[in-house]
Parts: sequence; C-alpha cells; structure tokens
Amino acid sequence: MNAVKAYSEADTDAQGREVLVSVKNLKKYFPITSGFIMQRQVGAVRAVDDVSFNVYKGETLGMVGESGCGKSTTGRTLLQLYRPTAGSVEFEGIDLAKLPPMEMRKMRKQMQIIFQDPFASLNPRMTVGSIISEPLQIHNEYPAKGQRQEYVEALMQRVGLNPYFINRYPHEFSGGQRQRIGIARALALRPKFIVCDEPISALDVSIQAQVVNLLEELQGEFGLTYLFIAHDLSMVRHICDRVAVMYLGKIVEIGTTEQVYENPLHPYTQSLLSAVPIPDPSASERRQRIILQGDLPSPANPPAGCNFNTRCPVEFDLCHHEPDPVLIESEPGHWAACHRVS
Repeated sequence: MNAVKAYSEADTDAQGREVLVSVKNLKKYFPITSGFIMQRQVGAVRAVDDVSFNVYKGETLGMVGESGCGKSTTGRTLLQLYRPTAGSVEFEGIDLAKLPPMEMRKMRKQMQIIFQDPFASLNPRMTVGSIISEPLQIHNEYPAKGQRQEYVEALMQRVGLNPYFINRYPHEFSGGQRQRIGIARALALRPKFIVCDEPISALDVSIQAQVVNLLEELQGEFGLTYLFIAHDLSMVRHICDRVAVMYLGKIVEIGTTEQVYENPLHPYTQSLLSAVPIPDPSASERRQRIILQGDLPSPANPPAGCNFNTRCPVEFDLCHHEPDPVLIESEPGHWAACHRVS
C-alpha cells in the first residue's frame, strides 16, 4: 500500500475554478440524554464525523449514500442551520462556525437551501408572493412594495410559474409547482451557493427531469454553485461534476463523476452503483450485483475499526483492528477511504 497521504484538495480544480466552500474536519454530534429530572448526556449520535471537502465555484458537487448516513445534516451544518460540534466551514475564506448570530444573518444572503419536501417547507398560511418576498423583506431588498412585487413576478415567471398565481396559497399547487416556489424563494436574494437537499425525491418521475433541467439552466444563468444531495445515482451522474459518497457520517470516496462511476474504489460505492438500473437487459444480466448483508450500524455506536467492516464483502483483519481508514488519493482528484486502496 502507498504511504498514506492526508486528504487535501487544491485551492483550484482542473478547470481553474476557485474554492467557494471549504469544509475541514467537520463534526456534528447530537447528544443522547438520560434521566427525568436531572438529565445527563450518556452518549452522542455521530451524524457527521470528521468530514473534509471543498466545493468549487460554479460546480455541482453530488452527495450520495443511504438514508441516515449524514448527507442532509452535512448540508444543514454547512449553512449553520445546525451549529457544528467541531471543525470549520469556510465560505470565501470566512469561517462561518465562528461568526456571531448577527454576522451570520448577513452571510445568509449568499447561501440558501432547497428543501426535500415541497409540502412541508412552505407556510400554508402565506401566499406564494409572500413566501418568495419574505427573504427580500428580512434583508431589506426592494423596500418599495410595488418594486418588490414586480421582482417576485419576474422570478416566478423565470422558474416556470404563472405570475397570475401570486396571491394563491401552496395547497392550490401541485408538488412540482411547490418545488418551483421553493426554488424561487432560494433565488430571491441572488445567492452564490445553494444546498439542494434531495429536491426531486418527493416528486413524480415525470416532473423530476423538469426540475433538474431548471436547476441546470439557473446555474448557468446566475453562476450558482450547488451541493446536490440525492439518492438517485442516475440523476447525480447527469447533473454533478464531482461526487462524494457518505457512509455512517464519513466520506468514503470523492472524485469526479467520471472517476467515481467508471472506476469506483470503495466497496460501498461499488455496491451502490451495482444497484443502479441499466436500460440494456443484456448488460444488466452480465453485471455483478453486490448485495450488502446486515443493517446500517447505529451512528451512536459505530463499529470499531472501519465503519463499513460489518457489511463489507472484502473485509479482512486490518479492517477490524486499525482505526477508520483515511482518504487516500489513487489518482489525481480521486480519493477513497479503504485499507485495500493502494
């Protein structure tokens, strides 16, 4: 095995794009308490456990993994919706984790989120116009009411909604239309970075492609940078420039989309990709399916050694006794955390 090299990405990628978000040794633990009157902490759920990666300006970084692996928690911790337990999140060189609340409030203009559930993420008592204009009011953008309404109508039209519906309520829209409202709300302050937290998983298949195409168009038009969290590996391959694979709170592999899909290094990545449907029946028959045994371990009590050793089809003694493997670079820009990667 090659000498272990600490995971560290360059300040620019192969296309010369600069780092927008730099995440270093990020941890987010949720305490487990016991006791009725005097509660005390007896453990912690390690939702995000020592994660490091960069997001470059103008790219779409995909984040994939099973439910409960920490993808959404990572995205929300980046935006400081959850304050991190440890580590740093630098946005254009500013460590968000150290900012006081008022300074963080100002930074929120630069970063937004599109939530997974378009039914739960919109206030049912507010009209569409009020929902989209609320960020503008909070940050005192377009203070004149007529000017603000004109801007909101233009934004609705840009995301494919009829401005005539500006005074309607969320329950009067379909799921796809509600997600477009969420996208318009995220765009209202013209941010640089958007966390897309499974934005298509709650939508019909026929609508998913429309929403993804819209996100791609908006990225080119407004120069946006995305962290795209998803389960659909086929869609991730279509929209993302790079992919990070998470398992039990850790990133186990990261690289360009072509590297990860054409040459998956980590056994967990290989098992995920083996489950992706292939339209060619003959190719599907020839492909070897890797079926993982057992359940995902609890993040409150992860296994000793490598987190994946309880389900790994190629585990050996070192996986049980050595600390969790670090990310090793097998080729430029392609990293994997596995004792068998050399």
